[in-house]
Amino acid sequence: MGLVMERETMTFDVVVVGAGPAGLAAAIRLRRLGQEHERDISVCVVEKGATVGAHILSGAVLDTRALDELIPDWKQRGTPLCQKATDDRFALLTRSRMVPLPTPRPMCNRGNYIASLGEVCRWLATEAEAIGVDIFPGFAAIAPIVDCGIVRGVTTGDMGIDRHGDPKPSYQPGVNLCARYTLIAEGCRGSLTRELIERFDLARDAAPQTYALGVKEIWRVSPGIHRPGLVLHTVGWPLDRHTYGGSFLYHYGDELVSLGFVVGLDYRNPYLSPFDELQRFKIHPAIRSTFADGRRIAYGARCLSEGGLQAIPKLVFPGGALIGDAAGFLDVPRIKGTHTAMKSGMLAAEAVAAALSDGGGDAGPAELNDYETALRRSWVYHDLHRARNIRPGFRFGLWGGLANAAVDTYLLRGRAPWTLNHQADHEKLKPAVGCRPIDCPRADGQLTFDKLSSVYLSNTMHEEDQPNHLRLTDPAQAIRVNHDVYASPETRYCPAGVYEIVRQADQPRLVINAQNCLHCKACDIKDPKQNIRWTPPEGSGGPNYESM
Repeated sequence: MGLVMERETMTFDVVVVGAGPAGLAAAIRLRRLGQEHERDISVCVVEKGATVGAHILSGAVLDTRALDELIPDWKQRGTPLCQKATDDRFALLTRSRMVPLPTPRPMCNRGNYIASLGEVCRWLATEAEAIGVDIFPGFAAIAPIVDCGIVRGVTTGDMGIDRHGDPKPSYQPGVNLCARYTLIAEGCRGSLTRELIERFDLARDAAPQTYALGVKEIWRVSPGIHRPGLVLHTVGWPLDRHTYGGSFLYHYGDELVSLGFVVGLDYRNPYLSPFDELQRFKIHPAIRSTFADGRRIAYGARCLSEGGLQAIPKLVFPGGALIGDAAGFLDVPRIKGTHTAMKSGMLAAEAVAAALSDGGGDAGPAELNDYETALRRSWVYHDLHRARNIRPGFRFGLWGGLANAAVDTYLLRGRAPWTLNHQADHEKLKPAVGCRPIDCPRADGQLTFDKLSSVYLSNTMHEEDQPNHLRLTDPAQAIRVNHDVYASPETRYCPAGVYEIVRQADQPRLVINAQNCLHCKACDIKDPKQNIRWTPPEGSGGPNYESM
């Protein structure tokens, strides 16, 4: 390489990877515990997005239970939580009708808040910085620093490298962020999380994680349509009865509607496209009127961990811990994970603060076992234990899943003497032979759209000549397996048009348009042979969500 620069090393008591709700809650709790005990705990939060919130996407209806504990006076501190949920509705869609159903008890949202989680995280970041937390956006953590079997921090990626591995004039080397403890708060299917789970065999006693892909749009609708505080969830059409998923419509803010469609990635038909299912959903007679004369202003997509309690790996590794959706704390029947993520970060912070006060940090993982113990005693564990059989019950189909949920919730009250488990999502995909292609509406540019115009609204940006961050373990499998057996499902499950089959001399070839990547991680999860690995691109690359 023509230009060589040494990495700078920065040292902290604690490094947190990810400026989402879990990471920021952990950082705030750590600093406040240090202040309470007159000890200066240095905390660094590193975030791969260009700004805090740039890669945050959620529905979102927030339960403030953890926020009440973390910042009791949050209502007086200018939080972006203004719209209370006031009207809960739940419905089954057939091809032409909407059938109202009783709202299941776990899905009741009265008293919760409809908001942009990205805006909430930006507010949490200002609160964290005000008490001395160092936050570094635009730096992707690419590898743990491991010494003698103990994680001692993380390394961030170089910025300004072309496709040949040579530095550009704007080249900046990565930084070694060393710490006595490292908290991993990357969110769903993070690259460091995956590496640490494999390195330390953290998932050996857990069921396979199962995931869903959420595709979201924000619309500004006409005043006569807007119903501030309305929360609507649907199941059924356009999905078949074997596919888990559904929609959400949340009315909030200045004539805004948060619209999303979530599809479980354990679906079977390789022709299914979650993006196109959202477009199909919007043309339903009971739905399309909401968006008449409206304007779509934002788009994004994100995977979420739905495995529940039985899929949570061991949380503690030598020198640190997993927190938030990196571990998988989503309460599936409530469709909420922000409050549980924040609480897990707070409990981990308390364990780290106790270990630091004892002078620990060099002896290995035992000092943070208090985190796992505290979590098992917390309301997080109680809630997830009660809900553990809801999501896996949908392997019996829509009607079987709803019946199982009703029995588990109202009759057994979450105390069933059994625990249902999952199968890995990529193992559920069927060969294309025998599966039926799905007819999708042609984009009209008013109600329905194509992927590329949608990606434009996400403000996604990757430098064209940086190394490809989407890597094939065996490039030949893209044709031999994915194309020939499964009809190239990556061209459909990707919500950003990253994967494309082109023909040269009548031979198919996979093209990876990595510059479109929304960092949703669906390809890393759903590829039938686990041949695609998502890795962090250069710092600040990816979507730049403003209000998702």
